[in-house]
Amino acid sequence: MNQNTGKYLILIGSVLLLIGIFIYYFSDKLHWFGRLPGDIHYENKNFKFSFPLVTMLIISLLLNLILYLVKKFF
Repeated sequence: MNQNTGKYLILIGSVLLLIGIFIYYFSDKLHWFGRLPGDIHYENKNFKFSFPLVTMLIISLLLNLILYLVKKFF
């Protein structure tokens, strides 16, 4: 392993730690997440289906932005 691999592992760990802290302390304020307009929810008597399409798009955009910034500055 070289030195850059260690830097990337520390960066990824720090980002995951920050996300975990944010979710831990603000989970009561994130109840809307996964229930955005455009998310598909179907519920029947014996069946429940959920496909959070818009939520996944937002997560994808945020991850792409983070990866772009990491790539640009490191």
